[in-house]
Amino acid sequence: MTTTPAARTGTTSGRSLAVELTDLTRHYGSVRALDGLTLHLEPGEMVALLGPSGCGKTTALRILAGLDQPTSGTVSVGGHDLTRVPANKRDMGMVFQAYSLFPHMTVLDNVAFGLKLRRKDRTSRLERAREVLDLVGLSEHADRYARQLSGGQQQRVALARALAIEPSVLLRAEPLSAIGAEVRTPLGDESRRVQLEVGTTTLFVTHDQEEALAIADRVGVMNKGRLEQLAAPAELYAKPATTFVAEFVGLNNKVRAQVDDGRAKVLGTSVPVMAGSVESGAGVAMVRPESIVLDTTGTANARVTSVNFLGPVSRVYLEVDGGETVMAAVPSPLAVKLSPGERVAVSVEPTPLLVVAARAT
Repeated sequence: MTTTPAARTGTTSGRSLAVELTDLTRHYGSVRALDGLTLHLEPGEMVALLGPSGCGKTTALRILAGLDQPTSGTVSVGGHDLTRVPANKRDMGMVFQAYSLFPHMTVLDNVAFGLKLRRKDRTSRLERAREVLDLVGLSEHADRYARQLSGGQQQRVALARALAIEPSVLLRAEPLSAIGAEVRTPLGDESRRVQLEVGTTTLFVTHDQEEALAIADRVGVMNKGRLEQLAAPAELYAKPATTFVAEFVGLNNKVRAQVDDGRAKVLGTSVPVMAGSVESGAGVAMVRPESIVLDTTGTANARVTSVNFLGPVSRVYLEVDGGETVMAAVPSPLAVKLSPGERVAVSVEPTPLLVVAARAT
């Protein structure tokens, strides 16, 4: 569950500021890395930019950081135009994908390094470094070196170093991409806790949809330099605005549909259509696996082809009469009762669906 920025205390920095990226473009020769990006971040908000490689999300982050310059457009923080302000004058903290910790320094000195550059006295900078190490749960590792830490611990040190300078904006590039799957979820939860406690306005970029949906207040999906949709995670998942968003965020079944008067008939079920759907006639409905309903007692219209056990939820693959193939995500206690070749009734939940023209898929 997300927390609105207004509900946060910002207990550590108290310096959260709004961020405005306005009509940003960035051209590299004939390539348009950004093509009119406009994005607003509320003070204390965490926004994720999500998209495939080459979509422009990292370019946007670099321009906000001052590491790159836009071809056109403006960058402002707290109402001040920073478009041509050097990176070292922008008061931003950045966590790089590779962490970039200094191997010859202890954890404590790594965290205090930014304060040293700002000419803080040793006593005050070490005191601040210990404060943020306690915040990220690494106080007991203050005297260790980076090589003595796990990847997850190094990620937290990098976060602590960025927060130590009390930045007005925190920038994170693929924050969990180098972390093993077994610790990615708890570390994401930890990152979220820290950001909520500190209250720093945060922009991070990732290609990992689960990471973005789990920890961001809002998620922006980018494609070819443009922002296709910006919304809260639940809305983005349940109400994708475009075919690209629907396909990029979450798995989808593409099922034949017939639209008439604002409703579509899909697998024998009449459902409302979302805004942006075809207005009438034949189309293709984008159906989430969890919206596929199986019934072993109804009139069968599909055959189970395989069952993949994934823990609490399993994937059931089915061939529907007429030749279409769909995948349903169902509770494993139900899935284990199904066998390949078994006939079942398949329908969809009567919730709104995006129905696109067949050529758009």
